[in-house]
Amino acid sequence: MSEFKYIWPLRHSNSFVFNPSPRDFSVEEVPLYEFSGDGEHLVAKIRKKNLTTWQMLDILSNTLGVPKREFGYAGLKDKHAITMQYISMPKRVEQELDKLEHPEIKVLEKHYHNNKIRVGHLKGNKFWLRFKKVHDTQKTKIESVLKWIEQNGMPNYFGVQRFGISGDNYLEGEALVEGKLKIRDRKKREFLISAYQSYLFNSWLAKRVELSLLLEEFKEHEVEQILKLEKGSLKGIKEQKNWFKLLDGDLFMHYPFGRVFYEELEVASKRFLEKDISPTGLIAGKKAKLAQNLAEHFEKEYNDTNIKESGSRRYAWIFPEINTKKYIPENAHYELSFYLPKGCYATGVVDFLKGTVIEAKS
Repeated sequence: MSEFKYIWPLRHSNSFVFNPSPRDFSVEEVPLYEFSGDGEHLVAKIRKKNLTTWQMLDILSNTLGVPKREFGYAGLKDKHAITMQYISMPKRVEQELDKLEHPEIKVLEKHYHNNKIRVGHLKGNKFWLRFKKVHDTQKTKIESVLKWIEQNGMPNYFGVQRFGISGDNYLEGEALVEGKLKIRDRKKREFLISAYQSYLFNSWLAKRVELSLLLEEFKEHEVEQILKLEKGSLKGIKEQKNWFKLLDGDLFMHYPFGRVFYEELEVASKRFLEKDISPTGLIAGKKAKLAQNLAEHFEKEYNDTNIKESGSRRYAWIFPEINTKKYIPENAHYELSFYLPKGCYATGVVDFLKGTVIEAKS
């Protein structure tokens, strides 16, 4: 598999500093639904810091005397942050939970509900970040990119942390898929194959961002020649008002969540501009819906049919909701808060603001 690098819509770089820590990074989960107020499950909104979600669940399990399998959660939250998330547990442990005293864990709210929280049961997350060493030049660049994001949205790459410390764990995932590597640990195997699926998605998305960049600079027939596409295949694409260009056969999802469907291009472009729908990319695997026509031409290179795990679709393009921006010149700090739908990560926004060039290793 060849190397890839993330391609960003803007050609820029910024040198501010962001080091995730509880002082500079917080995440608050937004639940998918209101809790019923009745039922056999207790749902606690829990604030933690310096702990992974799994470490927190270990502490709760040992303290409350409840097996970990009886807890429910919607998603895993960062260790190097203050995070707030909803955890479900049997109602019978409420009195023990009230007695909980731990320096890194605090119960903020309690609710009753009639079912256990499952992975994915969230709308999204609210993020707050503090950037450092932000002087006038860095501030101007940050705000210029934020303005662009508010107008156009941004690509939904998987972040560099997905690929491990050395950035190459997806290669082990590829080797597993090809049968060149055997790993008995099921969770590790699934993690490495997921990294490979993420690599394929990112590679496809970089290609589609490149197409949109080319259409900004060249005529349609010139881009067809550059990319060796059939003559006339890009006719009318350059006229789309949306920055990320849609193609015949793309699969869409309602935004910020919803089902997967095909849509006629003219209608899709209008709905995409209104942030009602967004195009999706393939998470290669079994049972995943596939793009058609010209969109399939770009997708097929990144669809490894040897992957036996389940596949899916993922938003290719997202619209972060910027809530607050605050510049503190005396400290050279910039504070930013925003909302992202589930499956999207704050590190992606940071990478875009920095113009980070991330290259996969081979």
